[in-house]
Amino acid sequence: MRGGTPLRRHLAAALMLMPLVVFLGLFFVWPIITMLSEAVSDPVVVKTLPATTEAARAWDRQTPGAGALGQALVDDIRATTDDQAMGDVVRRLNSAKSGFRTLMMKTLSAARGSTGPLDLTTVDERWKDNGYWEAIAAAAQSRYTDRNLLAALDYARNPQGSIEALPPAASNNADIFKRTFVISGLVTLMCIALGYPFAMLAASVTGWKRQLLLGAVLLPLWTSLLVRTAAWFILLQDRGMINSTLLGLGIISEPLPLLFNRLGVVIAMTHVLLPFMVLPIFSVLIGIPGNLMPAAQSLGASKLRAFWHVLLPLSLRGVASGALLVFMSAIGYYITPALIGGPRDQMISSIIAFYATGTANWGMAGALGIILLAATLALYAVYHRLTSDRALRV
Repeated sequence: MRGGTPLRRHLAAALMLMPLVVFLGLFFVWPIITMLSEAVSDPVVVKTLPATTEAARAWDRQTPGAGALGQALVDDIRATTDDQAMGDVVRRLNSAKSGFRTLMMKTLSAARGSTGPLDLTTVDERWKDNGYWEAIAAAAQSRYTDRNLLAALDYARNPQGSIEALPPAASNNADIFKRTFVISGLVTLMCIALGYPFAMLAASVTGWKRQLLLGAVLLPLWTSLLVRTAAWFILLQDRGMINSTLLGLGIISEPLPLLFNRLGVVIAMTHVLLPFMVLPIFSVLIGIPGNLMPAAQSLGASKLRAFWHVLLPLSLRGVASGALLVFMSAIGYYITPALIGGPRDQMISSIIAFYATGTANWGMAGALGIILLAATLALYAVYHRLTSDRALRV
């Protein structure tokens, strides 16, 4: 039989796809699964402090100094030889209640420097505060937690287990998410304002003129993102090309503040993401019959009215697709806001990097990443709906 049996053909096709499947699994699926697990996984206290975990189940949550729970903590500290694991415990508890880092360091020295029973309240008066024991008991309850996901949205569970909002001074992740969406929205609007006329111009010409225009808009994609951002860092300086030109022409009397602020971030990100707006609009415009606008004008419509009632509605699908592409790309930007923006212009990706590399708090980094991933997937679902075959036929 020509081509072999259907089973052989399917097997051959599967083998051809295997390298791609393995690549996607190793470099996309596995990191996402790891991030998800880090966000909800909380085994460090349970694994490192087993006696404390057992004693926490019987603790009445009222005994000053925690009684048997305190001695169990001392026994676990003395039995633990893995300093890295104990460091993870300290970071975990310090993230739940401020002050745990110095308290545990002092307690570690006292517990390991003595034998027999040890009253922790004599080591540090803070052990009389049941808030510290509440944090230990909460961390010892389970290997999984929603603490990071709640904290990513500025919420937390109180001692009674109810969810409540954190005080403004404790966390501002929600504000940073809002800032991220605002900056991404501004960049998207700027890309629409610049990209639509450019796409119309490129669609209205042919030959080398069209190729030249498309090459100009695609040029940023052929250059490293870091190089593009560094170039804007130079251009936007007080004595950069933009301010120097405006000063030389006498348009301004002193340099405009274009660096380390929101304006500079929007300008640089718009330049980088403009191709993702132009190309979808251009692909839709070239599919619109060129005789529609002249036909509308021959029936008495002005050029503006013909554009508003004919060309714009037909091209909105391209605008929506481009806007979603730009917005999805913008909400995950890190380098451009970090180099060009000020402290109040940093986006959520900077906070994720801080938790991942600055404090080694992978749980919070994963939780923030999950929220960002969920927002991106929701936007991608909308984009897929707009670009599906059914939507195109409509």
